[in-house]
Amino acid sequence: MSLNLALLSAFIPTFFVVSITPGMCMTLALSLGITIGVKRALWMMAGELVGVAVVATAAAVGVATFMLKYPTAFAVFKYAGGAYLAWLGIQMWRSRGKMAMPEEDSQPVESSRLQLALQGFVTAIANPKGWAFFIALLPPFIDSKLPLAPQLTALILIILALEFLCLQLYAHGGKTLRKALKQGGGVRTVNRVAGSLMVLVGAWLAFG
Repeated sequence: MSLNLALLSAFIPTFFVVSITPGMCMTLALSLGITIGVKRALWMMAGELVGVAVVATAAAVGVATFMLKYPTAFAVFKYAGGAYLAWLGIQMWRSRGKMAMPEEDSQPVESSRLQLALQGFVTAIANPKGWAFFIALLPPFIDSKLPLAPQLTALILIILALEFLCLQLYAHGGKTLRKALKQGGGVRTVNRVAGSLMVLVGAWLAFG
């Protein structure tokens, strides 16, 4: 599997900057790091990484261009995903639902692994800025003189590694923030901060 080393040396820092920049997926990782912790947030990250792989592959082969020309179905999916995330955020803000940290007098209700994975997948797939980034940035790093499949495989694996690293940084940041918030204002404050972030992600997804 051969790659143009000059292109690769530019590709890694470029996509690291794109990944580390605050966005919907990173905000979601931060929010879940606050409420459910890094370990359980790994299931959301798994779904998000699958979604990123789908988006990157589609962008590279031109499917994304078609989707952006016929945006109706994509828009419906985007609005539905945004509404769902906003609803989860409102539940968290009220210290209710499966994503919220349980208060002292209530029993914890945990989201399933599948629910967390789907949440990450939907956020990645329905993110229009993600499509735009891959359409604009991925093709220039593909060498037309080399076979497409090995290049695309290698580039997507690098993208996923960078994305996972950044998700981990944000989720661990949320875990640290949770400790500070619990000392300052208790579980309700933690839920309201995380819920507000989740509503922000939903609005961002629907209207961004």
